[in-house]
Amino acid sequence: MKNHVLGTLYGMAIGDAMGMPPELWSRKRCLEYYGKITDFLDGCPENIISYQYKAGQFTDDTSQALTILDSLIETDFVPNSQSIATHILDWAEKVHAFENNILGPTSKVALKLFQEGKSAKEFSDESVSNGAAMRIAPIGTLFSTTQKEELCRYVAAVSSVTHTSDITIAGASMIAMAVASALEHNDREKMIEDALSVEKYAMNLGASTPSPSLGARTKLGVRLAQAYADDETAFLENLYNVVGAGVNTSESVPAALAIAYYSFDVRKCALLCANLGGDTDTIGAMAAAICGAAQGISEIPEKDIALIQKANKIDFTKYADAIVEKRGQIKWEKDVS
Repeated sequence: MKNHVLGTLYGMAIGDAMGMPPELWSRKRCLEYYGKITDFLDGCPENIISYQYKAGQFTDDTSQALTILDSLIETDFVPNSQSIATHILDWAEKVHAFENNILGPTSKVALKLFQEGKSAKEFSDESVSNGAAMRIAPIGTLFSTTQKEELCRYVAAVSSVTHTSDITIAGASMIAMAVASALEHNDREKMIEDALSVEKYAMNLGASTPSPSLGARTKLGVRLAQAYADDETAFLENLYNVVGAGVNTSESVPAALAIAYYSFDVRKCALLCANLGGDTDTIGAMAAAICGAAQGISEIPEKDIALIQKANKIDFTKYADAIVEKRGQIKWEKDVS
């Protein structure tokens, strides 16, 4: 079990770090500047976000996932909005996230309001960006695939400090369930089936938004993966143009699920995401975490693990130990609404 929990954590970090250099660039600009990304790179001096990172460093996606785990470990895995917000804000201040344009659009506003002692719910109810989904992968390792509704409610509780809309809770729940399924079954078809199975329930846990269907877009992404199974470039081109790769949950979550399905291997997945264009680091963090859950750390190249540890001065063992100890013990009945 610990092997696969560590696989999830390192997969998330690898996908995040690999996708960091061209973050939020169009596919056209990525191709013009890089041609093809084949390994970890320093942040691009022309990129207003990634210029501040070095090769192998992960971004806010993985950093926020770890701050949430720090909070949950502190509260015995009972989600506490005050604690989660405090941990994220402490991290944000440490890395100057507000000044350095590191935070996503929804988290930035919601955390500022929290800092000022104001409720962010009116804003977070309308959020459609992927901040909840980008940092949720480790939560999937706490649940089995039979705990679908519990997982969704727990995801909603963990996400509520910044994201309370239907699409953001559903997107995060689908990523968490994909991780749970990949860890448990190591089967790409079952992973998609399980991820799709929580959409309807999770959509009812948040405020209604005029968003397209995550399920329909995910199914479309899978069809593209099947149609272009032998042509990575055509797959990425069509996924980018038809499903999308932007910061909205309705684009990035289906894209991540489709690429995880296509590759089902951490390094291959991370490289595909890095070359996609759009929100490359976030899509990479979500998709490669799913692949890592399936593979386990033992199947991830040792040099990639070593680079993540060195570049970020971190070892995920303490997080994996805490998760393994708590896995299967969480009974979450509360509805954040």
